[in-house]
Amino acid sequence: MKRPQFLTHIRPRIWVVAGVIVLALAGGSIYWFDFAVPAGNKTTVAAPITTAASLTTMQKTVDSDGTATPTVNDSVRFAVSGTVTAVPVVAGTTVTAGEVLATVDTLSLDAAVLEAQATLATAKAKLATSVSESDGTAAAVAQIAAQTASVAVDEAAVVTAQAAVSGATLTAPAAGLVTAVNVAVGDVISSGSSGSSGSSGSSGAGGATTASTASASSSTSTSTSTTSIADFTIVGTSSWSLALAIGESSIANVAINDQVELSLADGTAFFGTVQSVGILPSATSGAVTYPVVVAVTGTPAGLYDGVAVTAKIVYERRTNVLTVPSAAVTTANGVSTVSTLDAAGAAVAKTVTVGETVGSVTEILTGVAEGDEVVVVTFTPGSGNSGSTTQRGTGTRPTGAPGGGTFPGTGTGTNGG
Repeated sequence: MKRPQFLTHIRPRIWVVAGVIVLALAGGSIYWFDFAVPAGNKTTVAAPITTAASLTTMQKTVDSDGTATPTVNDSVRFAVSGTVTAVPVVAGTTVTAGEVLATVDTLSLDAAVLEAQATLATAKAKLATSVSESDGTAAAVAQIAAQTASVAVDEAAVVTAQAAVSGATLTAPAAGLVTAVNVAVGDVISSGSSGSSGSSGSSGAGGATTASTASASSSTSTSTSTTSIADFTIVGTSSWSLALAIGESSIANVAINDQVELSLADGTAFFGTVQSVGILPSATSGAVTYPVVVAVTGTPAGLYDGVAVTAKIVYERRTNVLTVPSAAVTTANGVSTVSTLDAAGAAVAKTVTVGETVGSVTEILTGVAEGDEVVVVTFTPGSGNSGSTTQRGTGTRPTGAPGGGTFPGTGTGTNGG
C-alpha cells in the first residue's frame, strides 16, 4: 500500500518526535490512574487472614490504678527518759532490724531497778515473817494474802524497771532507710516525746514520713517539749504495697490472696497478691469504692514512694482453653460459625459452640480443634486490585505482651488459682 502523498513529505526527525510524544502521553495516563488517583477512590478488597485455633490461658481481671507505698514507714521514739549519749546513725543511713539508733544514759534507770528490787526484798521479808508467826486466825490469813499480792506487784515493778534499762538502747524495728534523725548527743529525752537542751534534730530528705514526722523538718525542740515528734523515721525500700479503690460492682470478685499483675508507665511488669479487702465503702464524687491493699512480690526495680502503678486483679484463670480471635466468629439467629479455607482457597463455614469471650478471644467448645485455621476477614483500604493475602499464625499472646506473662506456680481454677 502506498502512503498518502502528504506523508511522504514528512521528515524522519518529525516521525521520531511524534513517537516520543505518544509514549509520554501513554505513560502519563498510566501514572494518573495508578498513582495520582486518591487511594480512597480505589476498590477495597476483603483480605482473608487465617489464624490457628490454639490453647491459651483465659483469665478475668478487675483493673485499677494506685500508688506504691513502702510497707515499712516507722516513727521510732524512746519509751524512757534520759540524756542522749550516742547517735551512731544519720539521715540517709540504711539500717537492719535490731541495729542501734541511739542510747540514753542509764544512771536514773539503774537506780530505779535497785529501788524496785529493795522494795521487793522488804515485801518478801514481811511475808515470810507473817507466814512464820501465823496463828491460823482469819486476820492472820488475810494479812498473808495481802502481803502475797504486794510481793507480786513489787516483782512486776522490778521487771518493768529492768525493761526500762533495756529501753535505753533504741534499735530499728525493721530494715530500711533512716529518713529523719531528730535527736543529738546531749538532748534530754522525756518518755514518749522528743526533746533537746538547745539543739534541734536533723531531718533527712527523701522518703515518706508520718504526719508527726513530717513536722520535724520545720520544728525546733526544747527541753520542755511535749510534742510527739519521732526521734527517728525509717522507711523500707525492699517491701512495697499498693492501695487500690475498687468499684462497688467489682468488689465481689476480689478476694484475699488473688494474684495481681502490676506494671509501671514504662512497661516494667511485676506481680503481687491481694493482702486485704475493705468491708466499709467510701464515696468520692458519687462513686462508691472499697479499699483493697496489694502486697508486691519481691523487690521490683523502679519502685519508689508514690509512683503510679497499674493493677489487674486476676479473679479467674483457666489454662488450656481452646480459643480463636473473636473477629473470626459470626453469630446469627443464635448459631455461631467460623470459616475455614478449602483446598481452592474458598471460605467454608463451620458451626461451632462458643463459651466465654474475654478480651479479643472467644472460647470454642465444639466445632474446631487445636491447630485448625480459621478465617478472620479484614478490609484493607487502598489495596487496589493487588489481590488478597493470607497470614498464618498461632493466635497466642507473646510472652511479655501487655496482660500476658504468668505467675509462678499458676494453674487452673478461680480467685487467682
